[in-house]
Amino acid sequence: MNFPFFIAKRYLISKKSHNAINIISGISVAGICIGTMALVIVLSAFNGLSDLVQSFYNSFDAELQITAKHGKTFDSNLPEIQRLKKINNIVYFTEVMEGNALLKFNDQQCIATIKGVSSEFVKMSHFDSVVYEGSFNISKNNIVIGKGVSYILQTGPNDKFNPISIYAPKRNNINTLNPEDGLNESKSYPSGIFSINEEFDNYVIMNVDKARELLDYPNAVTSIELGVSKGRSVDEVQHLITDAIGDKFEIKNREQQNAMFYKTLKTEKLWTFIILIFILVIATFSVIGSLAMLIIEKKKDIGIMHNMGADIKRIQKIFLMEGMLITIIGVGVGLILGAVICWLQMRFSLVKISADIDAPAYPVNMIASDFVKIIAVVLLIGFFAAWYPVSVFTKKHLKYNSFVK
Repeated sequence: MNFPFFIAKRYLISKKSHNAINIISGISVAGICIGTMALVIVLSAFNGLSDLVQSFYNSFDAELQITAKHGKTFDSNLPEIQRLKKINNIVYFTEVMEGNALLKFNDQQCIATIKGVSSEFVKMSHFDSVVYEGSFNISKNNIVIGKGVSYILQTGPNDKFNPISIYAPKRNNINTLNPEDGLNESKSYPSGIFSINEEFDNYVIMNVDKARELLDYPNAVTSIELGVSKGRSVDEVQHLITDAIGDKFEIKNREQQNAMFYKTLKTEKLWTFIILIFILVIATFSVIGSLAMLIIEKKKDIGIMHNMGADIKRIQKIFLMEGMLITIIGVGVGLILGAVICWLQMRFSLVKISADIDAPAYPVNMIASDFVKIIAVVLLIGFFAAWYPVSVFTKKHLKYNSFVK
């Protein structure tokens, strides 16, 4: 058996002459345990919230989006664009036309973003899942409006006989004598209302052909949105598309389409992790006190081991192992408790997002890489917390002459 480990284990579980050492050792284990448990719970809850927010974005943003590098629009009938339909791993191909327009209903009006989409859009994005009133229907003169638009115009699917007037400027055809002649007008009926967040709730979804007619781009699109077959890497398909259509277009995945959003999520998680680590560092100060008192108490034992042939480095290793055992026990118990609490939340929905009984449960997602990071960082903190008192106090108490009485 490893000698330092054997002695360290005996010191850990044996009763000390001073009860304060046992108490401080217990506090050390508890502090590391609680800190580790907090890391598991907070990071898992953060993962759950991030997944929830990303799911909203996924209902609006395609897995891959193609836009022109230069200019606002491009012709979707270009040979290189049509070539995409022959790539086996692309299962959805959606033409998109976006632009701003003025909406009027009775005495209310607002500026909104029109997003015209083709028929595969709802299958690709499952956008109907975010429609909370009415249904997703963009056939003929039907549109689906965002919650923000519905609130300003004070209208919704129930107004089946009162259309919304949508105005957009005609291109290169402005009559200064009568400005209304320079506008295209569309009468549309809201079939449903969707809600994602404030950024997207100002959108209006309509048929792509209607959007082209309204925005005066009869044969163009602002982007092509693509869906990738399940099990296939989006990055691999992105490279295939780049080879197929050349460098005239930009091909972006979801993270690239919302670079600032994803960067913000990663930064927030990083700083949350760092703040909790600082709290854990403070909790490990008790390890320093526990080891310092143990070294002082075991001076006679140290002298005996030294006289029996154990050198200073080996003796130091015993107390370093003692500190690591305290850390390992705290980490192990903390990981288990944190995982159990997260599992209980996932299984029984103990905590709701709001006080409402019907409110959804607070989302939790445990990720293996988070556990690995937590273990690595906490063990590193524990090592330095143990190394400091061992290196300092051995200089004072582990010199050969100090053992000779």
